[in-house]
Amino acid sequence: MDGISPYRIDITEIDGFDDLHHAEGLLKEAQERAAKVYHASETHFLINGSTAGIISAILGTTEKGDSILVARNCHKSVYHAIYLNELDPVYIYPKFDTEQGLSTEIDAEDVQKALEEHPKIRAVMIVSPTYDGVVSDIEKIAEIVHEAGCLLIVDEAHGAHFGFDPYFPESANMYGADLVINSLHKTLPALTQTALLHVNGERVNRRKVKRYLDMLQTSSPSYILMASIDACIHLLEETQLQKCSIFKEYAAHIDTLREELKKLKYLKIIRTENTDRYDRSKFVISVKYAPMSSHELYERLLRDYHLQMEMLAGTYVLAMTTVGDTQEGLDRLRDALLAIDDEIDTKLKSGSGQEDAGQEQKPMQMTDADLPLSGRQPSLEKVWTIAKAVKCRDKMQNQNHQKDSEDILYLVNPGKMKKRNFKDSAGCISLEYAYLYPPGSPLIVPGERITQEAVEILCWYQEHDFSIEGLQSEDSIEVWIDG
Repeated sequence: MDGISPYRIDITEIDGFDDLHHAEGLLKEAQERAAKVYHASETHFLINGSTAGIISAILGTTEKGDSILVARNCHKSVYHAIYLNELDPVYIYPKFDTEQGLSTEIDAEDVQKALEEHPKIRAVMIVSPTYDGVVSDIEKIAEIVHEAGCLLIVDEAHGAHFGFDPYFPESANMYGADLVINSLHKTLPALTQTALLHVNGERVNRRKVKRYLDMLQTSSPSYILMASIDACIHLLEETQLQKCSIFKEYAAHIDTLREELKKLKYLKIIRTENTDRYDRSKFVISVKYAPMSSHELYERLLRDYHLQMEMLAGTYVLAMTTVGDTQEGLDRLRDALLAIDDEIDTKLKSGSGQEDAGQEQKPMQMTDADLPLSGRQPSLEKVWTIAKAVKCRDKMQNQNHQKDSEDILYLVNPGKMKKRNFKDSAGCISLEYAYLYPPGSPLIVPGERITQEAVEILCWYQEHDFSIEGLQSEDSIEVWIDG
């Protein structure tokens, strides 16, 4: 698509160019090629991003009011689907690495336990890889889910590059997931909003999933975006046919970068222990042993080195590389991190007189109280479904609404709606979301009872200048007070 004016190819469903919502010609063939490349039974082009695929997958595998097992670190679009279908979610939490302040994988044993305790669950929704590159054991989880008669949906948005070189993990398509969603634009050369929804096997009602896709995607799909998807698929085909070495070169470059960054004394590149289940294209740069905050590192890289990081977290920043990154770009990241690390070393030596400031260091900027809070997902009690909580808030906000005793919540659950400061919200039922973006995984979901742990986590982020989204007010949250 290089050198082509987007206006010249911005067409609509004219004769000979097919229709995404009723593909019979070139778009049907293009989607079939994508399915072959990704080893899927069926693949759909998404031009409303992975969000459209995630919501369609959930609505297409559940009925209104069903129970669904959800990894609590899923993207907010998962919770939107839960709301739309008035689902009753059962949550499982990822493991948490207290040493690094990092959420890791979903344990297959936790999935099995939840399915045994909640036999009415219809589908299981997890995210793998996480924003930080952690991959769960999809093969084992898929076996457990299918033995329970359920369907497995995997948000693999950040893993569109999986399976195209042994350096990276294999795609969930290869491990038995029923529906898999990939964001091409996140890690591959494709325009923003481009993604894929893969359907595998015969368990899924494909017509139902397709029906929701037709509802949720625009009736005027962009041919520019679809051409971008097709061009990306062509590159992947060339890779599989070994006509293109772009992935091998990319893997070699980032492997070299990882080796070079082992020289760091204070900043650290962290990862999980499972080499085969970690996306090494993600560089999680920890400040745990550095006398600086993650905010300071993030700002230094942007201001002094013109390097935009993907995400700022409590104890680290995330540098996200892709197959489109040049050697020059990776070298700049290396040089910047080594330079900042050297500055720290020089300052510490001049300040303390130590001959070897690079010896084993104790955490400096991060206190013992910081690590358990930053990055942790608070474990909360679900009192109401999301739909019930949102319905309560909407009706109470509409003062002119007729108070129908059959559906107005405060008559069934005596209490009142209030706006509370974070610090005073423990014990109340949340009527709002609270999340950091990125990654967009809610810390608090409507219908959950807020705990003191959740309050402390929210206050920690607020005190450390993180922007908490999903709330109507900056430092308060709408809640329901029982009784």
